[in-house]
This record gives sequence, C-alpha cells and structure tokens, in this order.
Amino acid sequence: MIKLFNNRKDFDYFRNSLTTQSIGLVPTMGNLHKGHISLLEKAIEENDVAIVTIYVNPKQFGPNEDFDKYPRTLDDDIAKISAVALLLDKKKEIVVYAPNTDEGIYPEGFSTNISMGPMTQKLEGAVRPTHFDGVTTVVYRLFTITKAHQAYFGQKDVQQCLIIKKMVHDLEIPIKINIMPIIRNSEGLALSSRNQYLSESERVEALVLPHTLQKIEKLIRTKQDYKTFVYEAKANDKKWDYLEILDSKNLEMPTDKTQEVVIVAAYRMSSARLLDNILVTIASTGK
Repeated sequence: MIKLFNNRKDFDYFRNSLTTQSIGLVPTMGNLHKGHISLLEKAIEENDVAIVTIYVNPKQFGPNEDFDKYPRTLDDDIAKISAVALLLDKKKEIVVYAPNTDEGIYPEGFSTNISMGPMTQKLEGAVRPTHFDGVTTVVYRLFTITKAHQAYFGQKDVQQCLIIKKMVHDLEIPIKINIMPIIRNSEGLALSSRNQYLSESERVEALVLPHTLQKIEKLIRTKQDYKTFVYEAKANDKKWDYLEILDSKNLEMPTDKTQEVVIVAAYRMSSARLLDNILVTIASTGK
C-alpha cells in the first residue's frame, strides 16, 4: 500500500509524524516511466520512507511551451507506484504527494524566485531563459515541504542536476543529492515523458541524438578529432539546439585539468524537444 496526499495540511500532518525515519525524495511532474521508477527504487533501497511528488510546475514553463498539454496521468502513475509497493519490505513505505492546487506548493501570496546565476544562462537556459528559475524555486519548495534527507534526480537533465547541487551547496540545505544513470529504451533513446509526443517516424529520426553522442564518445576515448565531427554535425542538421562537450563539473570549456567531460545535447523535433548526454572520463594532463 501507498499513502496518497493531495492536500498540504494532510501531508504536513503525516510528515510531522515521522521522527527517526530516513526520507528519500523523488520529485516528478508525473507521467512516470521506467526512469522515474528507477529513482523510486533507489530511494526505497536507501531510506525508510520514499516520497514521490507529482506536480506539473507552471513556473518552469515559458510562454508557448507545453504546460497545458503536458501529460497528467495521476491514476496511471499511482498504479505504477503501487506495483513497486507490492515488492516492498514491510519496514519500508512509499508516500505520494500530488497537490491538487498550486497552493499545495506555493502558499498564497508567494512571490520569491530563486536564481542561480551564470550556470543557468547557457545550454537550456539560453533556449528557455526563465526555465531554471522555475526549477530551482519549485525544488527548494519541495525540499522545504518534505524535509527529505536525500533526493534523487536523473542524469538526463544534467544541467538541472548541477544547478540543484549548487543551490544545495550555496544555501546550505541539509539534503544529499543523488544523480542516477539515464534509463534508455532498447534502441538507446533516453526515456522522457515527452517521447510520447513523437510519431513513429520521429521515433526513428530521434535516434540521431544518442547515435551522435555515442560517436563523439568513441572519438574522445580514442583521442581522435571530435571537434570537426561536432562542427559538421551541427552545420548539416539545424535541429540541434546545442551539441557541446563541456567539463562535467561546471559546464565550462574543458581545460588540461578536466578529468571528465559531458557530451550534452538538445535536439528539436517538430513535436518534441529531446535532451541527452554522455559522461566521458578523460586522462588529465594537468600538473
């Protein structure tokens, strides 16, 4: 069994009843897939109580984005979480907080905005200028409401992960951030709630995204010229919003001290915009 709360007052009453239990948080916007479930399974493994939040956050959607059509599938989400709960150790517990109004996250009169500076202004931030302020604000609220000890995020949104880790560091929030591996379908496409926007032909076309990242990864590992390949890929296909190789710790250009890079990309289809990335360890030549 799982506990489902739609009301902030009821959730707060439950949360305040937890005293010694360790709590893991999985923040989501719902429409759960195997990637989300992998985060939940890890939260269960490492904590006494796993809290899944389901909330489509209006603050992270810009004008003309897909807030209104973003899939809201609460009943199906609960069924998927319940299937996980059937396998639980009796000492473990799953809680779902899915507020049915925005006031369940943002109290009446809420006007605070959390902005994390330069890291939010590149890549996704350059394409969606207000997006990360909305992300950091809602994540901060979820941390405050749930008072979780650990939180679990997927690596697919690597820039978001780094920004949240920086927010936790800068604001000294007492929570551990865990970044979990990307879950892919059998063809290699990273799982995303927005994948369902794709037509059958677009699903095939979208494979250019993981295949291109894999090619760049191979070039980096074998110390071949990847920069020319990246330049030509972007020049020959205007669907790339960005395709970059950056230091995985700060999203800056790699230096001779960089030990790991992230190949990070956004590919724009007619019906969806897809994100992906691959981490590559490299030999440091720094002194």
